[in-house]
Amino acid sequence: MTGLRRFTTAALAAATAMTATACRGGGRAGEANKPPASTMIIGIDVSGSFRDSRLYDDALQFASLYIYAHLNGIGELKVPTALFVSSIGGARVGEPKAFHPINDFQGRTPDQIGADLRSWFPQTDTYTDFNAFFARVSSLVRERGLILAPLNVVVLSDGMPDVPPGTRLAANQNPYTRIDVSPLEFLSRSVTVRVLYASPQVGENWKRLVHHKRVRFWTQEAQVMAGWHQQYKPNLPLAQQADLWKWVRDNVDFRARAGNLF
Repeated sequence: MTGLRRFTTAALAAATAMTATACRGGGRAGEANKPPASTMIIGIDVSGSFRDSRLYDDALQFASLYIYAHLNGIGELKVPTALFVSSIGGARVGEPKAFHPINDFQGRTPDQIGADLRSWFPQTDTYTDFNAFFARVSSLVRERGLILAPLNVVVLSDGMPDVPPGTRLAANQNPYTRIDVSPLEFLSRSVTVRVLYASPQVGENWKRLVHHKRVRFWTQEAQVMAGWHQQYKPNLPLAQQADLWKWVRDNVDFRARAGNLF
């Protein structure tokens, strides 16, 4: 009995050690499968100019697919560890806006996300306030402790800046020079601002006239953005929409080069 008891004790000890090792290994595997920290913040223009250009509806439809695909890692799109969505615009200069967190989108279908976006961001504002949006992004990143994680700011807008009522521009001053991205400059080693649905000239103005140092700019024309419809196959599940997600990687999530120094 003594020998059997020793054998049983040794066997139990070995089993316990193996279980502990497996648990530790599983933990390491779970950490290995966890996506690297990254933050995505999406701003949707609800001002008059974007509404009147009839791009608002297409932008919301695209945004619902874009958010869904990123959250679920479809088509090799990077999964953000933090996501916030807000509007760009207001009834007055500097009007604060709510930023909806990632929890509001997890487990939702693209149709449900699209319906939520329309409900949260109706086309009622008259003023495009990029500066208030970028300042709020900076505050949010700092408050949430997201500094240093790569930051991807996606702006769904025609990109045309509004000048506050009563503001008088100098003779040679351009409205684009008033756009202030300085609050984003040192939030991370990698900060990219993507302006989608801009005209070719507006996109060029953002890159050439908006003062930026470390922030990377990527702009995409509205005519090009319309191309996602041609890649979408209505009869295919989203996980199998290889052409669509390749188009997104090539035309929206393209890795922008470092900003020019001005």
